[in-house]
Amino acid sequence: MLLADDEASITSNLAPLLQRSGFDVDVVETGSAALAKLSGTAYDAAVLDVMMPGPDGREVVRQLRRRDHWIPVILLTQVGESAERAMAIEEGADDYLNKPFDPHELVARLRGLLRRAQAGEQSLSRADAVVSGRLRLDRAARRVYLDDRELSLTPKALMLLDYLAIHPNELHTRERLLEAVWGWDNPVGTRAVDHRIAELRKALNEDSGNPTWVETVAGLGYRFVGPVSLERDPR
Repeated sequence: MLLADDEASITSNLAPLLQRSGFDVDVVETGSAALAKLSGTAYDAAVLDVMMPGPDGREVVRQLRRRDHWIPVILLTQVGESAERAMAIEEGADDYLNKPFDPHELVARLRGLLRRAQAGEQSLSRADAVVSGRLRLDRAARRVYLDDRELSLTPKALMLLDYLAIHPNELHTRERLLEAVWGWDNPVGTRAVDHRIAELRKALNEDSGNPTWVETVAGLGYRFVGPVSLERDPR
C-alpha cells in the first residue's frame, strides 16, 4: 500500500505499524510523488493526506478517478466537519479519518476496504444505490425504502444509516459516528447517536435483540450486520 503524508511524525510511526499489521508500505511526502507511484505500481490501497504539498490529497483522488483508477483510498485531514467528509467521499475517496486518529482504527478501516474491494468496480461509498435484503438506499436521491415503501427519516438518521451501510460489518464507536455524521464542531453528545439509532430501529421495525441490520455492541458502539451490495439497475 502507499502512504502519502508530509508529516514525518505521522509516517515514522504509522508505516512500521502498518508493516507489523501485514502491509507492504511505500512512503512519499508529496502529491506528485504519490501520483507517480500510483501510476507505476499496483498497490492494493492508498492513504493520502489532504494537506500534503502539490497536488493535495483531494486532487490526487480526483486525478485517479478521472483515469478510471479505482484503488481504495482513505483521506487524512485535520478538519472534523461532516461536510468535509461528504466532500471527500463525493470526490472519490472511500473513507476519511480526522487527525489526530487512532492508528489501529486506520488499520481496521484499511482491512475493511480491502475486504469489500472489487477489482475495477465501484465501491459502496461511490454507489448511487445499495441494497440490503428488503432495504434499499437510494443514495443519489437521499431516500430509503423498506419493501418498496419509502421511510420518513430525519436528515441525521438518514446520514447515519448511509454511513453504517457503506461500512458493513465494521464496529463504529459513538465518537467515530459523531465525527463522521455530525462533525466534531457540532456541540452534541454521544446520546445523539443513540437517539438516531432508536429512530432507525423504529422505522425499520427492528428488534434490537435480534437485529437484521443495525447491531448494538454493548459498551462499544454499532455495526451494520446485513449483507450490502451495489444495486446494478437503480430505479
